[in-house]
Amino acid sequence: MRWVFASHNRGKIEEVQSYLSGSAIQLIPQSELDVPEPEETGLTFIENAILKARHAAQHTGLPALADDSGLEVDYLKGEPGIYSARYAGTHGDMPANIALLLDRLKGVPEAQRTARFYCVMAFMRHALDPKPQIFEGVWEGRILLVPQGVCHGYNPVFYVPTHQSSAAQLSVDVRNQLSHRGQSLKKMMEWQQQSHA
Repeated sequence: MRWVFASHNRGKIEEVQSYLSGSAIQLIPQSELDVPEPEETGLTFIENAILKARHAAQHTGLPALADDSGLEVDYLKGEPGIYSARYAGTHGDMPANIALLLDRLKGVPEAQRTARFYCVMAFMRHALDPKPQIFEGVWEGRILLVPQGVCHGYNPVFYVPTHQSSAAQLSVDVRNQLSHRGQSLKKMMEWQQQSHA
């Protein structure tokens, strides 16, 4: 099965492809099919995931999988949320995004730095699919005072209480099992196996 993955984010592409390795799904990044990035005009993770999946399906004629994900910090009333990738203004400038996040949490005690990664995966069989499949994953943690470890996204400042380390310090396998994206992919794979049983 050939699906297009509606992302240009290399870290995200590698994570999803490694999760699906060994499955019947061949996931092709949209950049390899010359799909331009759509404007993310949705106001929720679900709206943006569907918008991206529909856009990729329209351009390629293939079934499309898209993810919209981000970090929600309780003290900041859910920020950065859907703006996680462009929190500091420039899309994908993670050092600036992390610096801004830590600045906004300056002086906030550990107990009040609760946060979660949230992921929505949307699958559309075709661009006019009236019933996109939605798979959600949530990963609870809190924001560290300083980054620990090197990794993509907000992982260096996301503390995982169950493993007493930052998400960046976990092995790829462990991170894939625990993560918001791993959880939503697990649900997607279960659905896919049931629907093709």
